[in-house]
Amino acid sequence: MRALEVTTFGTPDVLRLLDRPDPEPRSGAVRVRMHATVVNPVDSWIRRGTMAHRTPNLSFPFTLGFDIAGTVLDDAHGFTAGQRVIGLYPWLVEGTGKGANAEIVHADPRWLAPLPPSLEWAVAATVPLNSLTARQSLDLLGGAAGETVLVTGASGAVGSFAAQLAAAEGAKVVAVASADDEAYVSALGVQHVLPRDEPRRLVEAVRKIAPNGVDRAFDAALVGAPLLGAVRDGGGFLSAVEAVAPASERGITVTGVHAKPNTTQLTDLVRRVAAGELTTRIADVLPIEHGAEAHRRLEAGGLRGKLVLTY
Repeated sequence: MRALEVTTFGTPDVLRLLDRPDPEPRSGAVRVRMHATVVNPVDSWIRRGTMAHRTPNLSFPFTLGFDIAGTVLDDAHGFTAGQRVIGLYPWLVEGTGKGANAEIVHADPRWLAPLPPSLEWAVAATVPLNSLTARQSLDLLGGAAGETVLVTGASGAVGSFAAQLAAAEGAKVVAVASADDEAYVSALGVQHVLPRDEPRRLVEAVRKIAPNGVDRAFDAALVGAPLLGAVRDGGGFLSAVEAVAPASERGITVTGVHAKPNTTQLTDLVRRVAAGELTTRIADVLPIEHGAEAHRRLEAGGLRGKLVLTY
């Protein structure tokens, strides 16, 4: 099989596509032949070494990749050979460096969910990490229908899922969109769309909509502490990256999220994507041979949608 490996910490040039032996069946695991995966910001952070403290026992070379979209190779653990599945590979928790950037991966059956036949591989690959991060973030934030929820980064994958889910559950969503993305974000079912701006002006714009502050804020864009000014006293604030959640103030409950595999949640989320109830978007689809290019494009910014790698 081919595997896109990180040979040392550094720029995208440290990525190499190499031939490796096919992994043999293993007790307690399901072998999945990959068809597509996504290059996420966290892949870039790991490749550059900025998260090395999270995996002190990791050795080179290793493979990245959180999103699984492929077919099961063997009858195992309730799955059948040829079955279409998606899943979230908990890369940082596993710490083995055997991620989804390989043609065949071992997956814990608890990471996987059935993939509806109507969904294309590239679309399916955009669902696991991003939708589960959004789902679990909203669950941590709590709240009730009718409350006002601010979502930054609503143009992005995690933020757009969060905005859609919150709106579907009856929240009044104030969404922050990147330039020229207002129409896309407006179509997600939100009540208000604000342009991305420097934090002080953004907080002022939110306070014009919710003078006492929003009830909850989901910070997918990682604005951080300045965004707390948009939240009411005693409200809730959640950062899409647990490590950068700001300190609390004015009785605001502040937390962060680290998405975990959840078959029940993922089954529901991918069903809703297949049914057209949730929208996801793709910037481009590239073969695994162009993995380094995908990393460069991700770091250059300006993407509208996810970069998908196919096998």
